[in-house]
Amino acid sequence: MLLAVMLGAPGAGKGTQAVRLAARYGVPAISTGDMLREAVAAGSDLGRRVKAVMEAGELVSDDLMIDIVRERVARPDAAKGFVLDGFPRTLRQAEALDAVMDGRSLTIVNIAVPAEEIVRRLASRRVCGSCAAIADPTGALTACAKCGEALVQRADDREDVVRERLRVYERNTAPLLEYYRARPTFKAIDGLQTPDQVAEWVAAAIADLSVAGQEQ
Repeated sequence: MLLAVMLGAPGAGKGTQAVRLAARYGVPAISTGDMLREAVAAGSDLGRRVKAVMEAGELVSDDLMIDIVRERVARPDAAKGFVLDGFPRTLRQAEALDAVMDGRSLTIVNIAVPAEEIVRRLASRRVCGSCAAIADPTGALTACAKCGEALVQRADDREDVVRERLRVYERNTAPLLEYYRARPTFKAIDGLQTPDQVAEWVAAAIADLSVAGQEQ
C-alpha cells in the first residue's frame, strides 16, 4: 500500500509527479483542486459549503479542506492507497491528516526547486484557454496539443503574482516541512532535473522510504 504526500512550491512539478507515481502504484492521485471541483459537482452538503465559500471569493478554510480530504480518502478507490497533491498546506492540516491515517505510515516527498527557477517556469507557462491543459514547455506554445485552441498565460502565473505566491508558500509551509523533516519517511528530491529523472528519483525514494516506514 502506498500512502504518500507530494510537497513542493507552485511550479515545482509535484502535480506531474503525483500523477506518475499514482499510475505506477495503481492508486488515485488526489489534488486539492480536483477535490474542490468534485465536491462542488457532486452537489453534496460538503460541496454546497465549498461552493458558497468560493462564490464569496474567500479561501477554503483548514476545517473545510480537512473534511474534503477525509471524505475523499475514505472512498473505495483509495482503499489500497493514494497520492496527495496540494494537501496538507498548513501545520494544522498535517496534524489532521495524521489523525486520518490512524497510525498508518505516511510517505512524504518534497520536490525542491529554487525560487528563481520557479519564477522562470511559471512566468513562461502557457495553458489552453478552452480545456485548461498545460502546454508542453518544449513545444511551439502556439496551440493546445489536445484540442487545438489558443494558449494563454494564467493570471496567477505573472511574475509579480508568482513571487507573492512563493512568499505565501514559504510562510505557510516552513513549519510544515519542519513537522515532517525528522521522520524516516520524509525525502527531499532535486526538482531541477528533467521530469523523467525526477520520476525515477521519486520512485527510488518511495522504495527506500517504504522500507523505513516498515521499520518504524
